[in-house]
Amino acid sequence: MNEEFSHDFDTIVEQAKAIRKPVRVVIAGADVENILKGAFDAQEAGFVTPILVGNRKRITEMLERLDLQDRSYDLQPVADDVNVVQYSIEMILAGKADVLMRGNTQTRDFLMPILNKGNHLLYKNIMTHVVMLKIPGCEKITAISDATILVKPSVEKRKEVIKNMVRALRMLGVDHPKIALLSLVEQPSFHMRDTVEAQTIVMQHEEEPLADCTLVGPIPYDLIVSKEAARLKNYDCPYCGEFDGIVVPNLMAGNLMIKTLQMNSTANSCGIIMGAKIPIAITSRSDSQEQAFLSLAACAIMAQREVKE
Repeated sequence: MNEEFSHDFDTIVEQAKAIRKPVRVVIAGADVENILKGAFDAQEAGFVTPILVGNRKRITEMLERLDLQDRSYDLQPVADDVNVVQYSIEMILAGKADVLMRGNTQTRDFLMPILNKGNHLLYKNIMTHVVMLKIPGCEKITAISDATILVKPSVEKRKEVIKNMVRALRMLGVDHPKIALLSLVEQPSFHMRDTVEAQTIVMQHEEEPLADCTLVGPIPYDLIVSKEAARLKNYDCPYCGEFDGIVVPNLMAGNLMIKTLQMNSTANSCGIIMGAKIPIAITSRSDSQEQAFLSLAACAIMAQREVKE
């Protein structure tokens, strides 16, 4: 494992700066303040060429307000009745862009064209959203999934979430990641279905590995992030406080966890969609300029790196 990766996002940014040439990032609905700022920061860092898709008037007015109008970019104006996400995907399919980024679109409107089988973007089985967070008090960057696409995944779909998370972590320099299957308690209970499912996944992984990783579960959040909590609870696991990723039981649990960490503990983060044939950056429209920048850094690395699963 790359030990430097575990401390902060600096290594990701340095890897992005070292890529051979900037990746062409098409922003679907580019009239979003922090998305634009993050994209031009990534351009200045040398790993992104921005392509701005959307309403010409709204984009140019925002660029002028942000004093970015003199920067280099490719503006692709479209009428308001044109689906900006589908237009952006068609640019990628035509070889005119490398990375797709969410702009001023609702989550559902952004995902539907991506998940449309007619666009042939699916890499293998399913797509999942992976968020990388630097949680205050934790030494490592931690991946969390899925908090956007899968509402209540089955055991089989949670296995795919694990595979996509491992692939994302390996692309960013983490070998044989340690993955926790989040539950309310650490003991399986038939009164709590997710604990039994987590135990099932771990047992099946021990018999036939899903991916090159270590799985632990069921396990609650306090034991995932704290060695001291493990000591006080007499929980015997060497990975407490050192997990690389957390797989949540459902979308609500993941979304609440991520939003709470971002808003209340100032956890820095980046968001990517895994399982697609292209890197896809997906951030909330309320995310910071730095979160947009970091999401593009991760996608730039993925655009130019292949990892065997």
